[in-house]
Amino acid sequence: MLADRMPAWVASLALAIVALIGATGAQARTPRVQWQPMESLNAELPVAVRVFSGADPKIPLRAWHVSVRPGADSARTEILLSGDADDRRERVSAFAANTGACVVVNGGFFSMERIPATHAGLLVVDGEIKAPATRSVARGGIRYETARAALGVMPDGFDIAWATSRSDRLQAWPEPPPHIPGSPAKLKGEPVEWPAEDALGAGPALVSNGQARVTANEEVFFGSSIPDTHPRTAAGIRDDGTLLLLVVDGRQPASRGVDLEQLAAIMVALGAREALNLDGGGSSALHVNNRLVNRPSGIAGERQVMSAIGVFCD
Repeated sequence: MLADRMPAWVASLALAIVALIGATGAQARTPRVQWQPMESLNAELPVAVRVFSGADPKIPLRAWHVSVRPGADSARTEILLSGDADDRRERVSAFAANTGACVVVNGGFFSMERIPATHAGLLVVDGEIKAPATRSVARGGIRYETARAALGVMPDGFDIAWATSRSDRLQAWPEPPPHIPGSPAKLKGEPVEWPAEDALGAGPALVSNGQARVTANEEVFFGSSIPDTHPRTAAGIRDDGTLLLLVVDGRQPASRGVDLEQLAAIMVALGAREALNLDGGGSSALHVNNRLVNRPSGIAGERQVMSAIGVFCD
């Protein structure tokens, strides 16, 4: 062995570096989550709504996802906005208790330092634009035009699009601007009207046409912590229109979290045709029938958030 011909301290340093590289490689591996239905929860839900738990002990990861079948009379999905008049924020458990939704996950980005909170990105509730889509973002003194990924609740199901808003109109673009850090680009192509009844902007997109495609640069998330490893919440849509809501725990010994590429890989494995990243970190929380299913990473448990996705079981 090469280490046999090195001074002891050099050999120890070399072995430590190898171990570090190996650990980093393990963290970067593609997740292989094994899913199991949560029968105790599913027994209380309509058949259109199913809850699954999953794990990959080698990373390690713990995750949960909910599937919502489209067109079912027994389940409808809405984007929810906090009704707290003081700071416009509340826990996911409060969203569930106040609205009666059987499933609630946290929603889009928001300003934690402002009171009341302001939504960072598109938010449409009952056809009314509560917050416009982010029009541009500055990085290093350069301004980049944006069309960030958004989830839309449509008259006939769900859609994920690179969306913009102008006055009271929503538009979906075929592609986001092809930004490269330090080199801004313009929106290209022709947008179409996007008739979302409810909509939630966040980003970046994770999956497009059934393939992993993380548009972090195009949506100007470079220069931020968003691409790093975190607890995560994501939404996706299968070919048959089924809505997928995913939560991955992180910052814990039993579940370290995932980066955007790993999150995209999980969504592809779940059969998502389209998917996007939602707010994560300490915000990631999943409630089913008023039970907190995951373990949020915050010291105080659930973080108060401004928006959420609610599934109502009629």
